[in-house]
Amino acid sequence: MTDPAPSIPVLRGDREVPRDGLVGRTVAILGYGNQGRAHAANLVDSFGRELSVVIGGRPGSDGLARAAADGFIALPNEEAAAGADLAIVALPDEVHGLACPKVLQGMRPGATVGFIHGFSIRFGAVRPREDLGVVLVAPKGPGTTLRARFRMGQGIPALLAVDRESSRGDARSLALAWANGIGSARAGVLETTFAAEAETDLFGEQAVLCGGLQGLIVAAFETLVEAGYPPELAYIECCHEAKQVADLVYAGGLDFMRRKISNTAEFGAHSAAPRVADERLRATFRQLLAEVRDGSFAKRFIDDTAAGGPWMDARRAEGATHPIEETGRSVRSLMPWLADEASPGGPGR
Repeated sequence: MTDPAPSIPVLRGDREVPRDGLVGRTVAILGYGNQGRAHAANLVDSFGRELSVVIGGRPGSDGLARAAADGFIALPNEEAAAGADLAIVALPDEVHGLACPKVLQGMRPGATVGFIHGFSIRFGAVRPREDLGVVLVAPKGPGTTLRARFRMGQGIPALLAVDRESSRGDARSLALAWANGIGSARAGVLETTFAAEAETDLFGEQAVLCGGLQGLIVAAFETLVEAGYPPELAYIECCHEAKQVADLVYAGGLDFMRRKISNTAEFGAHSAAPRVADERLRATFRQLLAEVRDGSFAKRFIDDTAAGGPWMDARRAEGATHPIEETGRSVRSLMPWLADEASPGGPGR
């Protein structure tokens, strides 16, 4: 390995992450899904009457109806953003290119637009006016976790970036106050850039968290089934128990996990890991990262979305009909409590 990059600054508490920037201001949260709803609730609880929070969405959408039912002023995106000092884009990445130009065009001179993922700025799907501040606050967890930890008096870490200061000169102070208001100053706010956030996020999702995990589970399941083992055993060993090990890593890191599993399992881990993560895999990882950094992954995603998602739909159908899904339903039926975790509002995104 080459020498690692220097550690990035970590800011904590009201002194290093001051809340003053949002006092007496108006924030528009555009989108009221998992993240948008959590940000709105946390900001209201943090600032009370010191801050005005309005929700934007598509007219007639379920999100606007839900926001109104929660007691927020709910307006079309353009109208909500027009009166805001900070407009937080909490919409899916794939709609930014269509939704944001109209929204940003109507914002006040010198206002600031905030993102919770660096994708659209890094890959040029959104190009804000030169007078607008452009900031990022990206909590490293789903909105349900962000809200739950906040209510417990805790917080989850967030990444913060200022791509461009506003003509009013207050974009950074707004971003810091936003990070404080959602509770991330309680844990830690890590300063970075839009590019670094987007590139590492996309790579991590593909290489490990979603793509890599999915690929390993399916390949291992198929290997055992092809060798004649019952699919239920293959599912339990290669899919179901993945959470138990992941929870150990999440709680204490890899060394902690290795010390908590059996000696047999640890011996197998040391033996197998370098064979699985061989040079061929590392070359694949380097290629995935190159496609993220050169924009080709973003282009494929945007082009497929613009065409109505045929490639994505085909992959979804393919995955939904794989034998592992039927086996999984059978195994999970033995543990009915899992249905609660998979329901809307459960621990998933």
